[in-house]
Amino acid sequence: MDQERRKTIIREIEHWQRSKLLPEHYCDFLLNLYLETGEVKEPVYLSGKAVKAIKTASGLSWLLAFGIFSLICFVVLHFNAFHPLLQIGVTASFVLILLLLGQRFRDKNEAAGIGLIGVGMLLMLGAGIYMLQLHGLEKWGWQVGWLGICSLFWVAVGIFARIPLLHLGGWIASFLVYGLLISRNANDPQWYEVQIFWLPLSIVFGWCSWFFHRWSKSIAAVLLATAAIVWLMPELYTAVFMEEQGWFQIQLIVKIVVEGGLLFALRKKWIAWVA
Repeated sequence: MDQERRKTIIREIEHWQRSKLLPEHYCDFLLNLYLETGEVKEPVYLSGKAVKAIKTASGLSWLLAFGIFSLICFVVLHFNAFHPLLQIGVTASFVLILLLLGQRFRDKNEAAGIGLIGVGMLLMLGAGIYMLQLHGLEKWGWQVGWLGICSLFWVAVGIFARIPLLHLGGWIASFLVYGLLISRNANDPQWYEVQIFWLPLSIVFGWCSWFFHRWSKSIAAVLLATAAIVWLMPELYTAVFMEEQGWFQIQLIVKIVVEGGLLFALRKKWIAWVA
């Protein structure tokens, strides 16, 4: 049998084994049929791969691993004593490393890669807020501003790395920033004023979904989902930030019905944008 074809079959059987599509003993039987004499079966699960990596690691690899671990411990324990510029540089370096590792791992394991990228994004947000508090910048404007920067960065990374969930999360974080700004600058707005604050954004995002669908279906899908979320934001804003909530529950139900009706009536159009 051609070697490339044999390797392809083995990879497919290993995929069945990882995904539990066939019982374990069936997969072992099929692998034994296609493995050549003397060839050792590669571990399928992460634990097996980790054990093999530990067994085959050289002394230099062990030294490097413990050196990196010691460096991380040193940075964490002495982070507060660093100069602010060094703190920013260290944080940015860790975030960049996590992003690069996540993007690299995505080719082999999509979930693991996205998990590393997500940890990097959370590290960026958490470390930034911690440094603001560490240096006495505790006013709400600093923290809201940093959240706004993070949200824009998440949107950019989500678009260029093609991670729709991160793209959508960036927009949701930006809505939180927008809501906080409204709450600080609008004193007791009327219910119709709250609608005016948010509903034009829903129309803009819906138009952007139509505009971008010719270049990227995934971006169009995220923008359409964002438009649907913004449509309900006036009621969510009322529930969270306003003391006089009025009949916002009825408004929410009516707007959900209206939104559902619009999505149903226009389903042939927006499905073409996102699918």
